[in-house]
Amino acid sequence: MTSSPAITFDMPGLARAVEGLSPAEVDTLPFGAIRLDADDRVVLYSAAEARLSGYGARPALGRAFFTEMAPCMDNPAFRGRIARASAAGRFDLEFGWIGDFSDRSRELQVRVLPATGGGCWIFIRRD
Repeated sequence: MTSSPAITFDMPGLARAVEGLSPAEVDTLPFGAIRLDADDRVVLYSAAEARLSGYGARPALGRAFFTEMAPCMDNPAFRGRIARASAAGRFDLEFGWIGDFSDRSRELQVRVLPATGGGCWIFIRRD
């Protein structure tokens, strides 16, 4: 099963488009996809993100993303930015970030969008 070639990291409506895919289709996207619930627990962690980040086959579902999986992102510049945008209402954040699970000097492009029903999507592109 392959994802639609029309789904790109930069597209308007990315979160809604991804929510229309099966988990297996999300796994085939060329960028990472992480869905967090309103308590920042992992609801979906794509196979692409596990592979591209170097996280691998470690358990992800149900874990507290910022404290258990990505403590390097548990700071005002990353988690705080998402919290402020979420508190302000509808948001579409995009920013650069340095550091990946397996390579702390890797440059990432991060896009954060609200998820239907609460929480958010974190999409990560590695060029």
